[in-house]
Amino acid sequence: MVDVQQWLTAMPPVAVYLLVGTVIGLESMGIPLPGEITLVSAALLAATGFVEPEWVAIAAATGAILGDSVGYAVGRRGGRPLLARLGRRFPKHLGPTQVDRAEFMFAKYGVWAVFFGRFVALLRILAGPLAGALHVPYRRFLIANATGGLAWAFGTTYLLYHLGRVAEHWLKSVSWVGLLLAVAGGLGTTWWLRRRAARLAPTPDPDGRAADDAVTGDSVATH
Repeated sequence: MVDVQQWLTAMPPVAVYLLVGTVIGLESMGIPLPGEITLVSAALLAATGFVEPEWVAIAAATGAILGDSVGYAVGRRGGRPLLARLGRRFPKHLGPTQVDRAEFMFAKYGVWAVFFGRFVALLRILAGPLAGALHVPYRRFLIANATGGLAWAFGTTYLLYHLGRVAEHWLKSVSWVGLLLAVAGGLGTTWWLRRRAARLAPTPDPDGRAADDAVTGDSVATH
């Protein structure tokens, strides 16, 4: 994270905004890139005054919404064969198990999986292409995509921006012990949330397919 921030500080602010939007946009199209790390680094950089938080959030939201829309169009045109090709190219991120889990989330939550998927690493990459491949109605997809992208981009940016400002104050007025305890508490909360999210995922059978039947485009579209 520190290396990313140092790299960003070597750029002019406009280039930082463009980089944030581009990386998040490509990630949302289905290309495994560190979109969240880029946004977190830029948001913490905004706390130092190097860039403006509102422009970081706008760049992130624009990249998320446009990237998901392009991913949807590509997924709708390429269908499941496209997901299979992506899985062979990026087995760690888009393999059969990951696609099965994403399909399970779509089957359980319908179009809401697009909204909440913006906050989950796996669905953040797969939501657009998978929604297109499963023929989720575009109008409903766009609403969930836009609201999720805006909530994620502005929420993450301003949360980390204000935390960064508070941390800067702490470093001046509180001991390192207090800061370490705060960081440990944040890491513990993140670990607990990830465990809760993992329990929602289906258990693959010996063939590598999810225990729940994969949904079809028609079934998802009716949510």
